[in-house]
Amino acid sequence: MEKNEIRRKVKALRVMLSEAEKRSAADEVFARLEKTAAFLLADHILMYHSLPDELFTHAFLGKWASRKHFYLPRVNGVNLEILPYDESRLELGSFHIEEPTGNNTVDPSEIELVVVPAVAYDRRGNRLGRGKGFYDRLLKSTKATKIGIGYEFQLVDEVPVEPHDVGVDMIITQNATIVVK
Repeated sequence: MEKNEIRRKVKALRVMLSEAEKRSAADEVFARLEKTAAFLLADHILMYHSLPDELFTHAFLGKWASRKHFYLPRVNGVNLEILPYDESRLELGSFHIEEPTGNNTVDPSEIELVVVPAVAYDRRGNRLGRGKGFYDRLLKSTKATKIGIGYEFQLVDEVPVEPHDVGVDMIITQNATIVVK
């Protein structure tokens, strides 16, 4: 399947989810994430602030914000900057995503774990994003463990890979935890 075909298929499946199904899947995915050694050992974690069609991250951020140092990405041109998460310092940024404000950017080398969003993954850890390459550029600059999260239907047989694509070390859905590397 081509990238745009995978994107269309996943988008159609996301639209069909009820709010209860979305909540249940997010609860299960984050319960699995909390049990991983990568999460338990990491103190500096780059998350993402979910869009309506992504696994809901806001409750998870709130639950752990007092015990972990969370960071969120902010779009700056064609790249992502990393800033500390502070729920009171978010504003609508690029692509209608809530992003952190301020100038206190963090070097990617300080991050120990990146929880990566995607449109789709395959069992080899390849990921398909929304097509702008923001996360690929960011992930190349860090040695942090990379965990992709998503709904079970976001796990596909094969994601087409290009030389600039960066995969993940683990994938977590509501039904499986797949260790890749």
